[in-house]
Amino acid sequence: MNEWFENEAFWVQYAPIMFDVPRWQEAPAVAEGIFKLAGTGRPPQELIIFDAGCGLGRIAVELAVIGAQVTGVDLIKPFLDAAAEAAAAENVTIEWVQADLREFVRPAAFDIAVNIYTSFGYCKTIEEDALIISNIAQSLKKGGCFILEMVGREIAVRDFTAGEWFERAGYTVLTDFTVEGAWEGLRSHWQLYTKDGLKADHTFVQRLYAATELRQLMLSAGFTSVEIYGDFDRSPYNEHARTMILVGRK
Repeated sequence: MNEWFENEAFWVQYAPIMFDVPRWQEAPAVAEGIFKLAGTGRPPQELIIFDAGCGLGRIAVELAVIGAQVTGVDLIKPFLDAAAEAAAAENVTIEWVQADLREFVRPAAFDIAVNIYTSFGYCKTIEEDALIISNIAQSLKKGGCFILEMVGREIAVRDFTAGEWFERAGYTVLTDFTVEGAWEGLRSHWQLYTKDGLKADHTFVQRLYAATELRQLMLSAGFTSVEIYGDFDRSPYNEHARTMILVGRK
């Protein structure tokens, strides 16, 4: 049986909800933040970057616009097709690869790897999550770095709400959330309505990691050090953090 995140129809239908205008508008600043966090001391034109779980190419295209050589990997073919169109519109060349991150490895090929906007923690087991991190570590050159951004358990607890509704992309969106286990995961139930009634109904679970747990997974995968931040500006991961960012160095 396929995992829920392998369902192309889900991603195609929900993409306008998840990747709305503000998410696209923030992409240039996120790309700049990635280069600053990586701190390679080299110009973008000399860097080869692996966007692991690139989705619609939101970040990959911006990294290429700045001058990096980018490979975007994702499981969802319609996302890769849309990403290729976005790259063509910006007149940049990007390698797009349809692959499962649990299987994709390109040994010592990249200077930087990124996994942005909570694109991690969907697998059924921690071992599968760890395999993804290990594959990314193997795909980095010695001295390379991996930048992972996602909602940490600490932020999920702080900002938890039982549900909400909002208007977006022509839909009325209803959500409700419940906690799995001892804050081990967050179950999300999304319903999309139009004036004609219910158009989509989907439930999925994402594993929640504390920052220290994820740091240990990265260290176990072969990273020699892992820094933890609360935003792309290197602000601390504390009670004021906007997001959770880990920077693993190989």
